[in-house]
Amino acid sequence: MNKLKNNIKKTGMLFIAFLMLTPVFAQQKKRTAKAVIKTSIRCDHCKKCESCGGRFEREMYNINGIKAYEINMTDTTIIIVYNPLKVTPEKIKTAISKMGYDADEVKADPVAYEKLDECCKK
Repeated sequence: MNKLKNNIKKTGMLFIAFLMLTPVFAQQKKRTAKAVIKTSIRCDHCKKCESCGGRFEREMYNINGIKAYEINMTDTTIIIVYNPLKVTPEKIKTAISKMGYDADEVKADPVAYEKLDECCKK
């Protein structure tokens, strides 16, 4: 009988520990984050035209983990909502650079930059 009580007591303590630790693990698996990246996109044409804007949109959504983005022309930033379990801000910046635009400290890829329309260049 004492063995049964001890087993029930141990099981109960393990269950309580599990319930207390579950929120900690749930918080570590955050699936949405937001990044604000300073960029060199300077005109509405870059957002809307097929050669720049259409390509930019396609390539942004080809980055695994990007959920949404918004280009803010007023302060030349891109606000990006992404899954941090799939992509990092550094990878996002590198991808933006490969499209021909600066992304914070990551400078635009020179070859990609030359392919942009003239109005989209600095």
